[in-house]
Amino acid sequence: MNKALYEQGQALRRRILGDQYVDAAEKKTTEFNRPFQELIAEYVWGTLWSRPGLDHRTRALINLGMLTAMGRTEEVKIYLRAAKNIGVSQEDVREVFMQAAVYCGIPAALDSFRVAEAVFAEEPGV
Repeated sequence: MNKALYEQGQALRRRILGDQYVDAAEKKTTEFNRPFQELIAEYVWGTLWSRPGLDHRTRALINLGMLTAMGRTEEVKIYLRAAKNIGVSQEDVREVFMQAAVYCGIPAALDSFRVAEAVFAEEPGV
């Protein structure tokens, strides 16, 4: 593991997803899944999300579209909750899901719309 990328990744992960999310992930870390958690911090956040070229808002919007396409609504929730930390509005989210409806299918977008409405109701600041 590259310690510098891991630390950079954890810091960025906290800034975007929030302390509460990262703290909860750390509490769930076991000896079995520790290498996977380290991979997420180092590779996903320390390498990919730290790259120049796309800002964090754009990366999150792309993720919302791709996760919708794959039907990964639990992961969609994560980026919906992070939206306020990186300047993603409800209108942005709606437009991503509208685009996904045409390119990925109505049922996939419908699931993400349902999840978004629940998250928005739970967390008014999003």
